[in-house]
Amino acid sequence: MALSISVVVLLAIVVFLLIKKSGLKAGHAIVCMLLGFYLAASSVAPTINELTNNIAGMIGSFKF
Repeated sequence: MALSISVVVLLAIVVFLLIKKSGLKAGHAIVCMLLGFYLAASSVAPTINELTNNIAGMIGSFKF
């Protein structure tokens, strides 16, 4: 659960910066948000969740 909260915060910051710096319109951000909600309710959600967890696990296993 902590991972998903971190990803949400990171994505919110990215969207905020895109709105401020790159000219992303608020309407586009809302459409992307709605797509995320509908995608989360679809049958593809478990696959996306597994992929995200695998990527986070790979990043976490890097040794610096």
